[in-house]
This record gives sequence, C-alpha cells and structure tokens, in this order.
Amino acid sequence: MAATATQSVVPANRTRRNGGIDDEKLVFETTEGVEPIMSFDQMGIRDDLLRGIYAYGFEKPSAIQQRAVLPIIQGRDVIAQAQSGTGKTSMIALTVCQMVDTSNREVQALIVSPTRELASQTERVILAIGDYINIQAHACIGGKSVGEDIRKLEYGVHVVSGTPGRVCDMIKRRTLRTRAINCLFLMNLMRC
Repeated sequence: MAATATQSVVPANRTRRNGGIDDEKLVFETTEGVEPIMSFDQMGIRDDLLRGIYAYGFEKPSAIQQRAVLPIIQGRDVIAQAQSGTGKTSMIALTVCQMVDTSNREVQALIVSPTRELASQTERVILAIGDYINIQAHACIGGKSVGEDIRKLEYGVHVVSGTPGRVCDMIKRRTLRTRAINCLFLMNLMRC
C-alpha cells in the first residue's frame, strides 16, 4: 500500500521557517494511518544523522517531512507531492541517509531528477546532512566528465543522484550496478 502525503492548499502568505511555507495553514490529504511526526527525534533516526540534520540548520520537520519520512524508512511505497520550498529534497536526503549501510560501498539508493541542477542540489544536501555518517554520494549528470562518473562509481558510492540520460548510460556501461539498490526516488514527476 502506498502512503501519500499531499499538500492541497498553499497559503499566499509564505513565511521563512524550515526553508518554506507556514505549515500550520496547510490542508493535507494523507493515507489513513499515516500520522505526522512532529520532531526529528521521534522518527527513530540515528544520532549521527540527527547531528547532521541539526547542523544543516533544521529545527523541526516540515509538513511533508512529518508525513513521509517514517513511511519511507519503514519501506513503504510513498508518493509525496508538495509545493516548491517545502522540504522535499531534504526529506529524500535524510531518508536515504537513514536507510543506507555505509559499511557497504555499493550503490544502495538511486535518485532520478529531471534536471542537472536538482540532481546536484540533492547530492549536496545528502553530503551535508550525512556528513557525520560518512555517506558517499555522487551526481551522475550530463555536462560533466563521463570519466569522473566512472571513477567515482568504481571507487564506490552509497547514493547516486542523477538525470535519466546519464544514469541510463552508466547502467548500460555496467558502471552503475543496480543489484544493491533498495531505494528509488523519482523527483518532480509531472501529472498529465
């Protein structure tokens, strides 16, 4: 069963809190049984990762993080939809950091983004939040050296954030091995 966390109403008056929108004025559609978790400490996140989250500047989870992080960590399929600036990228970063086994240098999480900028931003957030757990992430994106991608992937990374074309190229070259991937995120899918 998929858990959904969808922001349906976005207020006109935006405030700067946790990087985005005033969460108290939002209306949600959420799958039955999915309850918001109001603090990072209550999410069962490991201590070193909590240090990274707080060092990154977060004080409390955004509305989308409150509803989607725990179901993802529990292994549920989640469709999360929210306005820009509401914490979706950091939600993915912290769940990936929680789920990855850093003693295994194989790719365990793959994040596919529609743009190079979003893939690079996701990589940066993962590296920042995961600083205290020594997570290795790499952005496989067009416009960068294929040789660098191959070297990074052969050395071993835990997470790949990339664009569809470069990710497919690395898989076809058998440089991006998918056997250990247990977490797949498709960012910014459009509804038709």
